[in-house]
Amino acid sequence: MQEINDCFKKVKKDCFKFISSQETKKDKFKNKDKMIKSFLIPVSFWIVKKINKKKPLIIGLAGGQGSGKTTISSILSIILKKYFKLNVFVISIDDFYKTRKDRKILSKNKHPLLMTRGVPGTHDINLILNFFKKIKLKKFNTLELPRFNKSIDDRYGKNLWHKIKSKPDVIIFEGWCVGAKAQSNSQLKKPINSLEKVYDQRAKWRIHVNNQLKNKYKTLFKQLDGLLYLKAKNFNLLREWRLKQERKLLIQTKNKKNLKIMSRGDVLNFMQTYQRITQQMFKDALKSSSIIMNLNSNHQIEKIKLKK
Repeated sequence: MQEINDCFKKVKKDCFKFISSQETKKDKFKNKDKMIKSFLIPVSFWIVKKINKKKPLIIGLAGGQGSGKTTISSILSIILKKYFKLNVFVISIDDFYKTRKDRKILSKNKHPLLMTRGVPGTHDINLILNFFKKIKLKKFNTLELPRFNKSIDDRYGKNLWHKIKSKPDVIIFEGWCVGAKAQSNSQLKKPINSLEKVYDQRAKWRIHVNNQLKNKYKTLFKQLDGLLYLKAKNFNLLREWRLKQERKLLIQTKNKKNLKIMSRGDVLNFMQTYQRITQQMFKDALKSSSIIMNLNSNHQIEKIKLKK
């Protein structure tokens, strides 16, 4: 307990500074002390125990749309850097989305719904696998990795890409579908929402997405040394949190032109593309995650469960 108190004293200022940068006038974080002290510091200690000096530790962080992955991964990074003096690199699977140009080709060749970023099949998995391979080499060279700009639905220019100049001790790899598993063929037959019913009548899109999970994504997720899962109570809550996220993006990017900020209707349609895998993860991630962080309806961690 003393270790946790000491850690909290050292990281409190930096964590609170980051949290305030994420708040808006209408949307304030509550119970910050408890979130950091009772949940995120113990998770950080768990991560540190798993570190292998020979190669970087790759920790996955999953959770539905709007569940708080970016916030949680950023706070964990602050704690690991500030208190444990570790070199930490945080990246999202979102940064590896295929370009608009590539998704356009994919949508013509496979299915029109693949123009919409998000589902397995819309990421450049070879790029991620190559990154994980290079980061483990004894001889480390500077790496450049893409950054994705959601407000233009495309990658940033190369001058704004991530640059990794020294080998990290810990990589936090976050994303809504990180660790997701494929469904059985029989589960794919019945549409689960209006989007699947109207735009994927022959199940071609969902079969393609599921095949990605069976193959390349399975290979990718095997590279993880542990998986943290942010579990929301239900999909409806995630919808509300995702709408809140879009409102925040609108405030942050006000007065900028050519932005692809979504309306409420756009967000609800967009979320339907995520629904099948998100709801399957509610079941699967409970078995496959190392740590489950249960979120209450106020968007706060209410308890954590360490499994392995």
